[in-house]
Amino acid sequence: MNDDSSIAQLAAILRAEAAALAPGDRLPSSRELIRRHNVSPVTVSRAIGRLAAEGRVVTRPGSGAYVAHPVTRTTESADLSWQTVALGDRVVDESGVAALLTPPPDGVIPLTGGYLNPRIRPDKHLAQAAARAVRRPDAWAMPPLTGLAELRRWFADQAGGEVTAADVLVVSGGQAALTHAFRSLAAPGTPLLMETPTYPGALAAAKAAGLRATAVPTDTEGVRPDLLAEAFALTGARVFYCQPTLHNPTGATLTADRRRQVLDIARANGAFVIEDDYARYLTPHAPAPMVSMDHHGTVVHINSLTKVLSPSLRLAAVIARGPAGRRLRSSQLVESFFVARPLQETALEFVTSAAWPRHLKAVHTDLIQRRDTLAAAIAARLTGVEPHLLPIGGHHLWVRLPPETDEGALVEEARRCGVLVSPGRIYYPAEPPGPRLRLSHNQAAHAAELSEGVDRLARALARTQALANTS
Repeated sequence: MNDDSSIAQLAAILRAEAAALAPGDRLPSSRELIRRHNVSPVTVSRAIGRLAAEGRVVTRPGSGAYVAHPVTRTTESADLSWQTVALGDRVVDESGVAALLTPPPDGVIPLTGGYLNPRIRPDKHLAQAAARAVRRPDAWAMPPLTGLAELRRWFADQAGGEVTAADVLVVSGGQAALTHAFRSLAAPGTPLLMETPTYPGALAAAKAAGLRATAVPTDTEGVRPDLLAEAFALTGARVFYCQPTLHNPTGATLTADRRRQVLDIARANGAFVIEDDYARYLTPHAPAPMVSMDHHGTVVHINSLTKVLSPSLRLAAVIARGPAGRRLRSSQLVESFFVARPLQETALEFVTSAAWPRHLKAVHTDLIQRRDTLAAAIAARLTGVEPHLLPIGGHHLWVRLPPETDEGALVEEARRCGVLVSPGRIYYPAEPPGPRLRLSHNQAAHAAELSEGVDRLARALARTQALANTS
C-alpha cells in the first residue's frame, strides 16, 4: 500500500504516537513500521516526511526519526500592517482559481474540476515515458531555451498551417502561457477583450497583468463577431482572448465561418487574437485551430497537454511569429529561463509513442459517456435547470438556473448537501445575466456517483427555493 490514503493513515498513526512520547524519544524504525503496518518503504518514508514537514519529528540519517522539541514562540505576534501601505492596491485575486483546484472533503461529490479523472489518467504510461526519458543522453542537461527541437516540431505539426518549430515556445503549462501572453502583448492599464463568460484563470491573470477586461458576449456558437467588432471600435483594444474550441465554461465551439470572421475583425483593428486551445484533445471533433488559418501573425496560439494528461505535467506551447514571438521568448527567459528538460523529454516520449492515440481514444469515449450521464441526470432531476448546449466533448456543462434562484445560497446549500459546484459569477468579467452553474462530470468516481451528485444538487435547489419562498 503506497497510495495517498495509506500515507495519510500511517501519518495519522505516527502523529498520535509522537504526541504520546517525550521530545527526543525515537519513533519505531522504518523496518518495524513496514512489518507492523504492512506498508511499503515508500509509504513509511513519505508518512515520516509529512510529520517532519509539520515540525513534529526530526530525522537523523542512519539513526531514525525522533520527536521534535517544541519551538518557543513569542506571545506577541509581529505587526505586519506596514506591508499594506508598501504593497498598495496591486491585489491578485486567486479565489476563483483556488476554488477550482481545491480537492473536495471526504464524502463530498465533486461536480467541479478541470482535470482528467484519476481512473482515466495515463499514470502508468507517463511513468514509463519518464523512465525512458531520464535514460536519454543529456536528459539532465540544460535544454534549448525555447524548448526541445523535437517537441517544438511536434507542437508545430499539431497546429498546422504555416506554423514551424521556430514559432513554438515551450512553457510551464497553460496558465503560464496566459501570463506571458497578457504581459507581452498588452501594456498595463490597457483594455483586453474577453468572451463573457470566460475562464476565471484568464480573468485573474489579466488583472494581475494590470489589464482592463472588457466583456464580449457569446451565444451557443461562441463569440458574436458583430459585438466583437463593436468592442474593438469602442475600446481601441489590441488583444482579444478566446477559447474557440469547447469554450470554458459554455462548451461552445466556433464554426469555421466565425473563426474567419474573428481573424478578419482582429486584423482590421491591428489586434492580436490569443487562441487558448486548452481542449483540443478533449474531443475527437476539434476543428482546425485559428492559427492554421492565420497568414499575418495575428494569432498567438496556446496548446496545453495538462488537461489531457495530468495536472502535474505542467507543459504547454505558445506559438507566435515576428516581434510578438520574440517578446514572448524574452518574457519566458527573464521569468523562469526554461522548462525543466526531464519534463519535456517525458512529454515527448509519451506523445510520440503508441500510448498517445490509445489514450486519446479512451479519453474521448469516457468524456462523452460522462457528458451524457450528467445531461440525462439534469433533465430527470433538476426542474427548471437548462444546459446552455450539449458540447462536443470536454469536462463540463454550463447550466442556466431558474431566474429567481439565489446562486450563492444554492452553492453553499449544495456544499452542505455533500456536492461541490462552481458558481457562475466567477466566470464573468462584467455583470452576470442571471444565475448559472458550471457542472463538471470528470471528477466523480463513476456514473452512479455522478447521478448521486445531481440528486444532492436537486435537494439543495429545492431547499434554497423553499427558503426563498418563506422569506
